[in-house]
Amino acid sequence: MIGVYDSGVGGLSVWRELVRLMPDEDYVYFSDAAYCPYGPKDPSFIVERACAVTDFFLEKGCSLIVVACNTATAAAISYLREHYTIPFVGMEPAIKPAILHSRTGVVGVLATAGTFKGRLYLNTLARFSGDVKVIEHVGEGLVETVEKGILDGPEVETLIHRCIDPMLAAGADHIVLGCTHYPFLQPVIERLAGPSVTVVNPAPAVARQAMRLLGKKEAPSKRKGATEFCSSSEDLSVLLKLSKL
Repeated sequence: MIGVYDSGVGGLSVWRELVRLMPDEDYVYFSDAAYCPYGPKDPSFIVERACAVTDFFLEKGCSLIVVACNTATAAAISYLREHYTIPFVGMEPAIKPAILHSRTGVVGVLATAGTFKGRLYLNTLARFSGDVKVIEHVGEGLVETVEKGILDGPEVETLIHRCIDPMLAAGADHIVLGCTHYPFLQPVIERLAGPSVTVVNPAPAVARQAMRLLGKKEAPSKRKGATEFCSSSEDLSVLLKLSKL
């Protein structure tokens, strides 16, 4: 059984890639919706919540945990790996492929404040940015919008324009999604950014890493696994709705 954890429903963007690659596995998805969003919260609080969710997964009998949250990965993944023996997969900053493939030398990164402060992101940026200009923008309001199940419409477009217009004006040809909630808005982002801009979603790469850790290869399976959806909030309606997309 694989545990998948996020501050809310965003980690479903990673869960669906895991299911696509490993449909025969059983999953437990935990949304910490009672404390969402994580972005503005203190890292010590996020570590505390990550430990509580990890303990929950261990009680469920999970053999691998995917921290499908960029902010939680930035704040807690090192602590979790030091204090638990179970393997963890975190969210990798996808800025490396964006930087390497940029034609204009300008890359936009859309993430939470907590992710931008994370050591993993900063180290990756320092190693690979070189002469490429990286424009960072905190996606204010985007997580809350996805948590409401609102994935399109004037409200969403206004928020996205506010985030990506400065990137586009600077000539960005890649936009990196640095929060697992944002892939649910990817169709709108791609439409507003235009066909010349590549939107980078790290979820497929994270799912492949989980598969490697489990020693599995992508192959059809006769068995279809099941997923148990859990939340620290009593309202599971948006979680269950988005799990069907």
